[in-house]
Amino acid sequence: MTRQTVDIDRVKQLIVQCLNLTDVQPADIADEDPLFVEGLGLDSVDALELVLGVEQEFGLQIEDEAVGAAALASARALTDFINQRLEAQARTASDA
Repeated sequence: MTRQTVDIDRVKQLIVQCLNLTDVQPADIADEDPLFVEGLGLDSVDALELVLGVEQEFGLQIEDEAVGAAALASARALTDFINQRLEAQARTASDA
């Protein structure tokens, strides 16, 4: 079984690209800083765009608002969410 993991730099790049943050570089996003309100100051429209970006890039769904709030709390939280879901998919595929 090949384990796919995503590093935080790739997630930061995804955030910048999905949201077209022309005045922000991936390196400007601190790992633990909140993405919403303070931190990057994202809003609900940005959340939808980011959820769509995660779905398109990694084939993962963020099922509901509660999962989304936790997953989109910071770049680190999003990276952890993606890696946990990819690992679960890999385990399910290997069990099949």
